[in-house]
Amino acid sequence: MAFELIGKIIVKGDTQQVSEKFKKREFVIEKEDNNGGMVFVDTIKFQLTQDRCSVLDPFSLDDVVKVSFNIKGNKWEKEGRVNYFTNLDAWRIEGATEGGAADGVDQTPFPEAEPFAAEGEDTDDLPF
Repeated sequence: MAFELIGKIIVKGDTQQVSEKFKKREFVIEKEDNNGGMVFVDTIKFQLTQDRCSVLDPFSLDDVVKVSFNIKGNKWEKEGRVNYFTNLDAWRIEGATEGGAADGVDQTPFPEAEPFAAEGEDTDDLPF
């Protein structure tokens, strides 16, 4: 399942070569929510992996972006201790406005769906 979040870039990490076959790049966005006059600020860390590490290159600190990401969880055991951790794996970053829409994204609403059956046809296809 894919998720999206809009916020301002506040940290841009360098690409880290974790192992011979794995590299990652972390970044943090700041997201503000205004709830009844109270402002709540979340700082959310994402990671880019492998060939996606360069996706962050065109963006600068304080840019407002829309991040598309997946949630990944893992179990890790060492010396009899079990730990669980969660990563937010970003796979696309687009420029965005604070209002929410990504720059260059068509905001035209979808047209209403056409009915499946021709007018006057019985649309009840249930067997009972």
